[in-house]
Amino acid sequence: MPHPSDDRPDPRPVPPASGAPEPGGTHRANLPLPPPEPVDPDLGPGPAQGAPPESRLPVLLAISLGGGAGAAVRYGATVLWPTPTGAFPWTVLVVNAAGCAGMGVLMALLTEVWRGAPRLLRPFLGTGVLGGFTTFSTYALDVQTLLDGGRPGRALADLALTLLAALAAVTAASGLTRWAVRPRLGRTERSTV
Repeated sequence: MPHPSDDRPDPRPVPPASGAPEPGGTHRANLPLPPPEPVDPDLGPGPAQGAPPESRLPVLLAISLGGGAGAAVRYGATVLWPTPTGAFPWTVLVVNAAGCAGMGVLMALLTEVWRGAPRLLRPFLGTGVLGGFTTFSTYALDVQTLLDGGRPGRALADLALTLLAALAAVTAASGLTRWAVRPRLGRTERSTV
């Protein structure tokens, strides 16, 4: 006859099944570390533990100044070419496509020609000026406003055209820039040999 205490669960801990993590994460020490995060070349590796945040101040200042300039130019474009209520937002579409084209040119030049460019050039022009100039938040708001205004055709056209124009602009601009600088790069490389 079995003893009544045999129906109780075993109080001893059961090891986890193969591959299952232990509760509390105590088993993590045996797992491989994840690959390191990529480092933004403008920022370099992160500051050492306890380092003052002032080391990032020049980059922050460059982005802020560039962003203010880019946003001011974009605002000027929307003042010069305003979009009437319910109309297709051509100005924002052109601004976003032009900003993406500018980014394509900038990145092609920085990777092909100006490899030794000053450290703050890319954050100032790329993240700052072109980031402040383009306005994908306004693009999303324009799509929502057109939908709310009962113009779903224009909203969908804006949604698709802006995305296609931005992708085409950055691709074409970077490709054309690389094509335009290749003959110059070839002459420079031959002259140094």
